[in-house]
Amino acid sequence: MTKQKKGFLVFLCSLIPGAGELYMGFFQKGLSIMILFWSIFALCSATGMGWSLMFLPILWFYSFFDVHNLKSLSEEEFYSMQDAPILYMNTFITDKRSFLKKYRYAVAVFFIIFGICLLWQSFSGILLNLLPPAIAAILKRITYYLPQAFFSVLLIGAGICLILGKRKELNEDEDA
Repeated sequence: MTKQKKGFLVFLCSLIPGAGELYMGFFQKGLSIMILFWSIFALCSATGMGWSLMFLPILWFYSFFDVHNLKSLSEEEFYSMQDAPILYMNTFITDKRSFLKKYRYAVAVFFIIFGICLLWQSFSGILLNLLPPAIAAILKRITYYLPQAFFSVLLIGAGICLILGKRKELNEDEDA
């Protein structure tokens, strides 16, 4: 870990999500914040789900105040801080084979539908100009909400899987 930093440069770096943590020497945390921030931005831009951008200010404020909290720590407290990513993707990366084996079908369906949504967004302008205006307006409205509906169903399904998995785990504990 590098020496604790203070000053105006810390403030400037804290304005960019993850950059302040990187400047302070917390590379895993800073990089994970930066990747998460720009991944959310790219996903929202690519899918047309602009409403999901509401999560970016939350992440920005977290990063901003985290940097200023790190700056205000005493040197002893600062050096005792552990550098860890905000999302522990290393457990997913090391266990990705079992994850993909267990959820292969769901991941495949997700990628196929996501790819279809991106293709539609790319070519819909051309196709909609070829159709009569009334049909094009209806089709445009439907496809505008399609990615949002897909991700909503995906989130609901993930929540149901988590609940059922926990219930199964509790039942197994009772039987043991």
